[in-house]
Amino acid sequence: MAKKSSKRTEYVLFNVTYEDGSQRSNRRVPLEALEGLEKDLPAREIIAEQDREVAEKSGKPVLAIKTLVRA
Repeated sequence: MAKKSSKRTEYVLFNVTYEDGSQRSNRRVPLEALEGLEKDLPAREIIAEQDREVAEKSGKPVLAIKTLVRA
């Protein structure tokens, strides 16, 4: 029987507020992306990329991120 991989991706959750005042809770960002000197700065770009992908699929415009806060 094959062994399962022991590597497990851990995530940090963020609450996002957009320029239009809307909010999204518990947006996931891989922990390994936040372990550098920049701390939470890479989270903004990762979440913005996720938003671009969703907007492309839904045909809705991309919203600008106003604030990010760890959940």
